[in-house]
Amino acid sequence: MDDDHMAAAAVAAEEGGSAAEELAYRLRQQLLIAEYGQHALGVHDVSELLQEATRVCALGLNSEFCKVLEYLPDEERFIVRAGVGWKAGVVGHARVGADAASPAGYAFQTGKLVISNHLGEETRFRTPAILAEHGIKRAINVLIQGNGERYGVLEVDSPNVGRFTEADLVFMQGSANLLGAALERQRVEEALRASETRLQEALAYQEILTHEISHRVKNSLAMVAGLLRMQKNKVSDPTMHQILDDARGRILIIAQMHDRLWRANEVHMVDLAPFMDGLCDQLGASAAPGQTLSCDFAQVTLATDQAVPLALLVNELVTNAFKYAYPEGGGDVHITIRPIEHGQLRLMVCDQGQGLPPNFDAASATSLA
Repeated sequence: MDDDHMAAAAVAAEEGGSAAEELAYRLRQQLLIAEYGQHALGVHDVSELLQEATRVCALGLNSEFCKVLEYLPDEERFIVRAGVGWKAGVVGHARVGADAASPAGYAFQTGKLVISNHLGEETRFRTPAILAEHGIKRAINVLIQGNGERYGVLEVDSPNVGRFTEADLVFMQGSANLLGAALERQRVEEALRASETRLQEALAYQEILTHEISHRVKNSLAMVAGLLRMQKNKVSDPTMHQILDDARGRILIIAQMHDRLWRANEVHMVDLAPFMDGLCDQLGASAAPGQTLSCDFAQVTLATDQAVPLALLVNELVTNAFKYAYPEGGGDVHITIRPIEHGQLRLMVCDQGQGLPPNFDAASATSLA
């Protein structure tokens, strides 16, 4: 995700962005979702969890305003529980109507996603006073819910003229799904602390929810891969085609790593050999005719946050070898991961191909090609 083409300005097409800028915009949204999912796994404070969600969503939609509205059943209203951009005294105090005549209330009551791109001309809903006071012109609302229980609404608001789109809804829904799962995990943890007699049941349920977050990260990344495929069909530049294919391939690798962890019931630690064998099967299947991939992995256990970057590195090295090692025909690429001293591992990706060019300088190289 740190390639040079990712440095392009992140601007949506609806705001005048080019194809490359639109790509950077959507990739940044999905990277934010993935990072938030990882962050949510380690957070045990609800206020921090909610506040980080508003920061991420505001950043993802290039807006200065975002809020989490928590539903208060006794009052049948929302309270602004967390937010960014609002005047002093709003977060933690301001109440908003939760009836279906407001955008947030409609999203909460029906569970439907709501885009209001012209609040001043809106005939479906009234404009809440808090939005009018801050000069908000458009809003996007999605439901936050855990295991069937509705918590409230996640809302991004913008004072600028423009359009929120269906792709923005995908980003918002992915964020709300992660937040809902994390809030449900918090609820389970509170139940665990309150009742020692339900200790084992609550721990098992927490583990399920942790898997669910990883699963939702995988699904969100799969959605952006689909968006990249759609974006590729809209451009004719071969260079942009290659950039989109490379970006989509990397995102799918991350998604498949999350899927493999989820299905293998591995959350914190990974058995390296079967984990990497699955990646090798996938890379070998994508090789050109005559190309083969052989693997030798140590039977060791590795932390998940180390295994996933390792898998991405292997993907880059093997893909690069398949592309450039054997320009005249097929050949073998061999991967080895073995333990060395002091608990370290050595990764080797080898081929018998043409080797590095005569003028290759590792100190000044900017890519693996």
